[in-house]
Amino acid sequence: MNAPFREPLARFSKAVTDRKEIKLGLEKITKESPEYWGLYNLITDEQCEIALKLEKRKPKTFEQIAALCTNYSKEELQKQLDEMSYNGVIEWNYENPKHEKQYVLPMYVPGSAEFGNMNHKVLEAHPEAGAFFERMSRIPLEGLTHMVPMGGAGVGMHVIPVEKAIDMQGSSINLEKISYWLDYYEGKYAASPCSCRRSRKTFEQGCADDPEGWCIAIGDMADYVVETQKDGHYITKEEALEIFKQAEDNGFVHQITNIDGQEKIFAICNCNVNVCYALRTSQLFNTPNMSRSAYVAHVDKDACVACGGCVEVCPAGAATLGQKLCKKNGQEVVYPKMPLPTEQKWSQDMWTEDYRDINRINTHKTGTAPCKTACPAHLPVQGYIKMASQGRYDEALALIKKYNPLPAVCGHVCNRRCEDACTRGTIDQALAIDEVKKFVAMRDLNADTRYIPKKVIPKLGGGFDEKVAIIGAGPAGISCAYYLALKGYKPTLFEKNKKPGGMVTYGIPSFVLEKNVVEAEVDVLKELGVDIRLGVEVGKDITLKQLREEGYKAFYIAIGCQGGRGVNVPGEDAEGVIKGVDILHDVIDDENYKLTGDTVVIGGGNVAIDVSRTALRCGSPKITQVSLETRDIMPALPEEIELAESEGIEFRGGWGPKEILTENGKVKGIVFKKCTQVKNAEGRFDPKYDENDTMEIACSNVILSVGQATVWGDLLKDENVEFRGPAPVADKITFQTTVPDIFVGGDMFYGPRFAIDAIACGKEGAESIHRFVQPHSSLTIGRDPSFFIELNKDDISVKDYDHVGRQVPGNKNTDGKLSFRDTKLVFTEEQVKKETSRCLSCGASIVDPNKCIGCGLCTTRCEFDAIKLTRDNPDASTMRKAEEKLKYILPNGAKQALARPFVKKTPKETAWLKK
Repeated sequence: MNAPFREPLARFSKAVTDRKEIKLGLEKITKESPEYWGLYNLITDEQCEIALKLEKRKPKTFEQIAALCTNYSKEELQKQLDEMSYNGVIEWNYENPKHEKQYVLPMYVPGSAEFGNMNHKVLEAHPEAGAFFERMSRIPLEGLTHMVPMGGAGVGMHVIPVEKAIDMQGSSINLEKISYWLDYYEGKYAASPCSCRRSRKTFEQGCADDPEGWCIAIGDMADYVVETQKDGHYITKEEALEIFKQAEDNGFVHQITNIDGQEKIFAICNCNVNVCYALRTSQLFNTPNMSRSAYVAHVDKDACVACGGCVEVCPAGAATLGQKLCKKNGQEVVYPKMPLPTEQKWSQDMWTEDYRDINRINTHKTGTAPCKTACPAHLPVQGYIKMASQGRYDEALALIKKYNPLPAVCGHVCNRRCEDACTRGTIDQALAIDEVKKFVAMRDLNADTRYIPKKVIPKLGGGFDEKVAIIGAGPAGISCAYYLALKGYKPTLFEKNKKPGGMVTYGIPSFVLEKNVVEAEVDVLKELGVDIRLGVEVGKDITLKQLREEGYKAFYIAIGCQGGRGVNVPGEDAEGVIKGVDILHDVIDDENYKLTGDTVVIGGGNVAIDVSRTALRCGSPKITQVSLETRDIMPALPEEIELAESEGIEFRGGWGPKEILTENGKVKGIVFKKCTQVKNAEGRFDPKYDENDTMEIACSNVILSVGQATVWGDLLKDENVEFRGPAPVADKITFQTTVPDIFVGGDMFYGPRFAIDAIACGKEGAESIHRFVQPHSSLTIGRDPSFFIELNKDDISVKDYDHVGRQVPGNKNTDGKLSFRDTKLVFTEEQVKKETSRCLSCGASIVDPNKCIGCGLCTTRCEFDAIKLTRDNPDASTMRKAEEKLKYILPNGAKQALARPFVKKTPKETAWLKK
């Protein structure tokens, strides 16, 4: 900015730009103009003069250029042209009858602005080229996009559908198919870096994909990107098809260049909407004509099961989850559409600057299936229920494990929030969702039917090399390792105990969850390449500092709450006072653990019940469980209480400990005081007591199951992690602490919850760490917000349903003998058929045709053939030359303006969302 103004560069910039203010003379090129500073370091004044003689998009052979530049020797002129080609300022091809090499001064976009981002050496030396590409792919379009007709009129890029999605369409035409263009340029393909991915990284908005190889240059452009060192390399047709398939697996949109009419393209890109500038033209401005294909997705609601796969992959936010059931008055829910420029005068208030986040919204405001909404991991309940009903058990397991790496574990210990929310529960009894999941998930125990997920890696040619350490092999740590492995990492999982699983191993008795279930699901991690190191306590056996020295780039700490809390009453230090988590842990390691004398268990949750049942099996003749809460408000599940009572455990509710009685240092009894209040008016834990109303119970053991705490040891010694109370301070979305490379999750972050909560947390941790270890990526942009709303169960119409009653799993005959073995049976196949028939299938996906860009990615996720593309907009496949764009754009704008007063206006669909 302090250097003298370069007049030749200003003239060159004006000649090449598409910004109307510059073209019409309303604004002059200054040092602040992106056209000026973007190429300042990529072109000399001498090269500006040469480039001006080339004229924009008018190919010239070397001899023709030499005739215009007589002040240069041929050797010097060639050197200048080669340097400009290397920097991406000009390109070349052989598109003439004599097949002579000819040089072309391209547009800024697509053209020199992105070519300048393709050579990593050029971009590293001149990172301003990244911001230059961003500016020149946006500002010339800000006042134009709303007037662009179907097909794009020679502006930018054009979505080309997933070919499998249109193969059955008899109306499709050649240029709508990738195979056509590969055949058209047979033998001339090069995998080259994605300029958008690279550009975004220059200002910390990368998407964490590896940018290399996603853009397939074809024809002469393939030679150009290889020979001018744009980090491209030649590939075969088969390799190109593999790249396109991997792109579809990752949810990347295929696009072709759209500035040369019907007969020519020079690249097929695989675009991530979180970084892509071409997709931005339609998404930010809400003008899909800019890039949409001729196709629109449509949902067959009868076949749809609201699994959400289409919603998660839709780059345009066109697919969202809604409901299948009609309203109580018999009417279907009406879903509004995004307004288009044909409906109202377009202005900046119709733009969506945060489209990358808005497009990830999962559910429409009127809600969707309550089961998926209520589950912390948002499992596609309807989906796997439907598959199970069809006997598609392997596919059901695969679908479940996209969202939950420990489904068999959860089948045994989940608190079943999906069932609490189930719409069927408003009619008779909720669907036995957890039992169906358990039936499907138990296939993981058999190596022959175990499901090992396919890795989906946003990088070509293998996985990521960055080392990640996960500390704590409980559900959160296992989940984090699982999802990192699926993205192509080989994380290391450190666990101080002898067995993996955390509290699902050491905090849940074997008669509730046999440990071979945990081991089988952990074996899947090993198959995925996770290195599990047991018996290693980080902070003691090895430190975070040492791990950093070994090359670890990020840490996920999920050590759970494996310590028990006390009750702070006299006698608490006596022999015979035991922490509930300690006895559970000890019995897992040694089932011969013995208790003598009567036992009092203090606590009212499910863990306390597990402790009571464990104490009974350890030989204590009488178990009394005492809680602050009366039975009707105890936090334990009713069925857990009933099961404990059936084993002879006595419950006394409404009492809190006052004093533990001792004799010779040993427990001989305990005194309780009457609890008059557990929670205050605000719902916070705030117990009150009547100290004069007491109860005494004689016993030899007092087991405290009143809460859990994290045992930190020296794990965070010398680390500047900030704490608030017992938990580290961390971002609620990214789980990043005040030490950037340390992330946290699970019970140690938000307190004791359930395995499924920790699993959901671990998945988010994996996403954050992936973004963190890939430099210059945003930790937040375009994340799945898990935004789910339950449909209104008071305003639905359920006319027909199966009257089969809820199925109940059987129990093994033990002749009344208690043991540490799980006696609960899994559903039979017949029971699965009956139970799955009870599902009301109340959710369904919906598609806004005004937002759909016809990429077809949704069809790759649907396993029920419920979503298809139809060729609703054939004009969108009309490709024009860039030089002709105003001939089509201006008349279309005028046509829209004339028709607009007669078109019904639609409110902006996303206006209800909180920013």
